[in-house]
Amino acid sequence: MRWKGRLLALIGFIAIVGSIVGAGYFLFGFYNVAASQAEPDVVAWALARTRAASVDRHATQRPPGSLDDPAIVRAGARAYTERGCVNCHGAPGVGWGKWSEGLRPYPPDLKNIVKDREPRQLFWVVKHGIGMTGMPAFGYVDDKEIWTIVAFVSKIAAVTPEEFKAWSAPTPGATPSEAR
Repeated sequence: MRWKGRLLALIGFIAIVGSIVGAGYFLFGFYNVAASQAEPDVVAWALARTRAASVDRHATQRPPGSLDDPAIVRAGARAYTERGCVNCHGAPGVGWGKWSEGLRPYPPDLKNIVKDREPRQLFWVVKHGIGMTGMPAFGYVDDKEIWTIVAFVSKIAAVTPEEFKAWSAPTPGATPSEAR
């Protein structure tokens, strides 16, 4: 019976020492935060898992209507361009901005991830952004416009470069907010 108490004390001691060493590793600068360095696999996994769980928990807002309306999808293509989404994520027929290659984690190719995301999750990410990733928050933008972006992103894999070019062109003589 006495050995069980000692074993538990040893496990507790190891846990405390491990926590102190781990905290020191991060707090005293041994962990490299440079964007030019890929993070260790365990860190990448933990961040991705944390991000997915957080978005899923907080993304509660539902679309105000159908996101399949072609006019809403076209308006979303225009808003996607005007808000600068193309710079990091590219678009049909449009490459990513060269500077976005330095972002860590890399901005995702939306046509590859959209099938695994619900509209509520896409809306939340656009509205609130993702800390420490370079994804800005667009909470200052009207929710209606964000939903148009979600509608477009939901269809991005099926949009041709010609369609995107036509849809994202500004309306002649209109300011960006009037173009919708």
